[in-house]
Amino acid sequence: MPMPVNKESATLMKPIWIVDDDQSIRFVLEKALLREGLPTRSFTNPREVMKALEAEGDSAGPQVLVSDIRMPGGSGLDLLAAIKQRMPGLPVIIMTAFSDLDSAVSAFQSGAFEYLPKPFDLPKAVELIRRAVGESQREDVAEEKVEDAPEMLGQAPAMQDVFRGIGRLAQSHVTVLITGESGSGKELVAHALHKHSPRAHQPFVAINTAAIPKDLLESELFGHERGAFTGAQASRRGRFEQADGGTLFLDEIGDMPFDLQTRLLRVLSDGHFYRVGGHSAVKANVRVIAATHQDLEQRVKEGAFREDLFHRLNVIRLRLPALRERREDVPVLARYFLQRSAQQLGVEAKRISEAALERLSFFQFPGNVRQLENICHWLTVMAPAQVVEEKDLPPEVLLAQATAGAIGAHVGSGDATAHALTLEAGQDTAGVVQGPGVLTSCTAMKTWEPALEEEALSLLASGRTDVWDVLTRRFESSLIQAALAITRGRRIEAAHKLGIGRNTITRKIHELGLDD
Repeated sequence: MPMPVNKESATLMKPIWIVDDDQSIRFVLEKALLREGLPTRSFTNPREVMKALEAEGDSAGPQVLVSDIRMPGGSGLDLLAAIKQRMPGLPVIIMTAFSDLDSAVSAFQSGAFEYLPKPFDLPKAVELIRRAVGESQREDVAEEKVEDAPEMLGQAPAMQDVFRGIGRLAQSHVTVLITGESGSGKELVAHALHKHSPRAHQPFVAINTAAIPKDLLESELFGHERGAFTGAQASRRGRFEQADGGTLFLDEIGDMPFDLQTRLLRVLSDGHFYRVGGHSAVKANVRVIAATHQDLEQRVKEGAFREDLFHRLNVIRLRLPALRERREDVPVLARYFLQRSAQQLGVEAKRISEAALERLSFFQFPGNVRQLENICHWLTVMAPAQVVEEKDLPPEVLLAQATAGAIGAHVGSGDATAHALTLEAGQDTAGVVQGPGVLTSCTAMKTWEPALEEEALSLLASGRTDVWDVLTRRFESSLIQAALAITRGRRIEAAHKLGIGRNTITRKIHELGLDD
């Protein structure tokens, strides 16, 4: 996930390595990334990068590598291939002034995270690198052995049903379809099914079918032969071959392009497929576990998903509950994520007060478990003391409507009507539940204007002549800090949300002393 702007976090993070023979490009990226709290290290050619890795080891390597494609000291694509052999999970962004399709395809097929044509828009380049940092941190977790991965956590009845389902299905080779909202932990369920299956000592391979461009997804799944397309300089195994004997997890299967659904159906039917550009059938012994946050039945009705593939995947279905359906699990999950965030950042784990946990439990969590994990990571970096109090929680939690908790109580007790109401109402539940003692945040938020007027009157009555400047600074400071908290420290996104320019927010942060 993206890191907040924080000097301590910058020192704890691995640097972004920039490889370019153009000094101006290196300088511009260094300054822009450091301004956003991302440390950097620069090289002029690929040889320097490989020497640094040989001397210091992969563990001292980069968080993300950003490399030019054409340099006097070697090719960025050759560097990409060498890096991927040593550090397969490292996100690599390829830059080039030669914005042609061949270079883009070559970069993607060699495993690049993204392709960045020059000249590039600096804010977009920074945002792309931030996304790559998030991917790098997810890869760090994904590369852990399945045997060492923690068991899923949850005492709620809805999660106990999931655990029982995993227990029944683990020894089977049957195809499983996992459904649930985004961020609810579908890949963890897939890992658990694999871990407790007879295939546990064979590969577990995951692919997000929605995250890969349509033109590249076929090659990712089935592999390709040398010369199958421009840039295919060598044969490559696809995910099905990589998972031979083990488990292939197809995440976001509902977004798979329609023509590829036909190929997938054939593989599920007889276990055979052809590489792109190949003429010999390849057989793979793979257990397929698929997942989606979408309503596949509706996708079938709309003609966007093959009905025969749906029935082939839907042999056994496991529904993963949303976090708001198992609020009793929030405290144990929060404590676990705080411990894990502290380990990742190399700092002492923070504790969380009962009041803060209660406030968290009332939150709707539209992003589910992943959002709770992000919040705990944010608290590890941003909370001022070792004990997280209610006031330290991020703005999206503090500003959530108090009525969410009242409705959520009915959800937890199995009230299907209240559950549907919560889903339909989302964050706008004002008016759904009204009664004595129920105060929505919309009402609470209206109290700031009388409070401002009262503060102004107090300052004016004291004889001060700088009231405008004092209150304006406090107002602007509060706005900017709230926006930075919401965007996890991303200044460009914060400026966009506030409706001001990125130069304006940078200047204001400096003037108000917020970057101290």
